[in-house]
Amino acid sequence: MSELVFLLEEQSARAMLMGLLPRLLPGNINVRYIVFEGKSDLEGQMVRRLRGYRSSGARFVILRDQDSGNCKEVKASLVEKCQQAGRSALVRIACHELESWYLADLAAVGKGLDIPNLAQKQTKAKYRRPDSLANACQELEKLTQGCYQTVSGSRAIGPHLDIDSRRSGSFAVFVDGIGEIAAQLAGPG
Repeated sequence: MSELVFLLEEQSARAMLMGLLPRLLPGNINVRYIVFEGKSDLEGQMVRRLRGYRSSGARFVILRDQDSGNCKEVKASLVEKCQQAGRSALVRIACHELESWYLADLAAVGKGLDIPNLAQKQTKAKYRRPDSLANACQELEKLTQGCYQTVSGSRAIGPHLDIDSRRSGSFAVFVDGIGEIAAQLAGPG
């Protein structure tokens, strides 16, 4: 069985992926999550964790928020750490933060958090291209009137995210990357 290992900066990413990945990966791929306590912990430990991972057939995905950093510089730094560990990995950055992906799909937020008619707000300019919002988490909390909590909200929203949505470029790139890995792990069809 193929193994796909996610190195994540926080529990909310794991919670979201547990609902999203079953729609992106065939059932014969074993998924593992290594969750860190923030981006500093992820960056501080990832070389050691990648080096120490013993499954020779494992593929790795690193997912981190951009936050206030330069997206290309953040990604380049993570790729360099993978090279230091002697491993290759798919490195993806959520621009600016994971909640931007949720703001790009207000129908999923509405379904997950049981907030009727939330999808109607998708036409507002800031929700059409939410990767540019530097305060997506605060925006989501305000939009949901406090119903969104980081981990439980991510768990509730993940299963409903539209995998074909292109409103968040960073989400689309993530989904495409996982699709490519899934095709490689599935082998010739």
